[in-house]
Amino acid sequence: MAGACCKCNFSLSVFKRSLSVAPRGCGSAPRSLLSCWRRGERALREAARPSSALRPACFYRHSTFSCLSCQESMSESLRTCYLYLNQTSRSFAAVIQALDGELRHAVCIFYLVLRALDTVEDDMTIPMDKKVPMLNDFHTFLYQDEWRFTESQEKDRQVLADFPTISVEFRNLAKEYRDVISDICHRMGVGMAEFLEKKVGSMKEWDLYCHYVAGLVGIGLSQLFSASQLEDPEVGRDTEMANSMGLFLQKTNIIRDYLEDIQVGRAFWPQEAWSQFAGRLEDFAQPEKLDSALSCLNFLVTDALRHVPDVIAYLSRLQNQSIFNFCAIPQVMAIATLSTCYNNPMLFQGVVKIRKGQAVTLMMEATNMRAVQTIMAQYNQEILQKVSHTDPTRDKTLRILALIREKSAVSQSNLPSRTAHLSPMYLSAAMLLAALSWQYLSTTTAAQAQGTGDMKGQ
Repeated sequence: MAGACCKCNFSLSVFKRSLSVAPRGCGSAPRSLLSCWRRGERALREAARPSSALRPACFYRHSTFSCLSCQESMSESLRTCYLYLNQTSRSFAAVIQALDGELRHAVCIFYLVLRALDTVEDDMTIPMDKKVPMLNDFHTFLYQDEWRFTESQEKDRQVLADFPTISVEFRNLAKEYRDVISDICHRMGVGMAEFLEKKVGSMKEWDLYCHYVAGLVGIGLSQLFSASQLEDPEVGRDTEMANSMGLFLQKTNIIRDYLEDIQVGRAFWPQEAWSQFAGRLEDFAQPEKLDSALSCLNFLVTDALRHVPDVIAYLSRLQNQSIFNFCAIPQVMAIATLSTCYNNPMLFQGVVKIRKGQAVTLMMEATNMRAVQTIMAQYNQEILQKVSHTDPTRDKTLRILALIREKSAVSQSNLPSRTAHLSPMYLSAAMLLAALSWQYLSTTTAAQAQGTGDMKGQ
């Protein structure tokens, strides 16, 4: 088993370091939740723009850890894995390093394994007759000492070219972690292969697609949380709730990015939804189709909101502070984003995102369950006030909003409060996590120019 790193208080320095990162070229808005882990730091930069004492961008490149004793206790291959983590997901690396104990290493390797898998899926230079077997069999490469792939043209190709370094550290993990990572890798690879040449048609297929690219990540992380014994075994066993955590984020991302996707020829809104209101998905961008566009938008937002009760129930089970921050902040960012998107004509005309001040408030508040339920109730009420009397989905929307209101109003007297003993380390980690969530939910204009990365084959 990989030894647990010491519990050093490095979150604040990592946070400051992350804010100093210069923007890195990235692909067009990724649909995979895994891919969202590696999105550019544009939003981080926006959130931290007032700071004038930023370190040069190269600083982060050479500063994987602020705790030298942690580095020295690691094997050379594990240090290399953290280097790759920083190179492929510079700011998310700090989130992983804020996790407690050996869970940190397990999530690092989990990320890199799925990053390698996703790089295969992204690489359009790999022929289909070669790519499909690679995706289906990728989990077996974890147990092959020398397997590597040197033909990739993707920017993250190093994780494939030096896969033996990652796989050896995978095999050094405890069996409980290895079993989770291998299983999720297998299931995700099969799902990616399935959707390479398949469009998202029905609402069930939309759920399945989001499960493959996001729900499985939520399930895998939950099982790692439980395997670490930092969370109760039930957190890892309840795959339905873990799946909902991923689907809620993924659907929010897809809904928000309608115009960006249409402009580059991608279609992720399910046909069963948009075909009720238009002959073509692209029609929603036409001003004369605005009423139909809003009806479809509200239909999809309502579908995404049905995952919120599971999100609330999932978060209420968490006990470890670093894990709670890791999970809660992206979820409150998502419901804030859906509130902004709901019945909003701007979604079909330009960029829709939550305000920076709003994001900062969320990142500082969402560190305990009481606050999360209050935030959920607040945005639930905002959406309720926007529901039109003529909206075709009105009745269904009102029902799910009533359920969310009920779940958010559950007696909080017995909920453990984390704020009473929240340390500066965790406050800084929360700030970082929220900035990363803001990164995840913001529109990356520069990404359109790059045109790389995505669940292709749609």
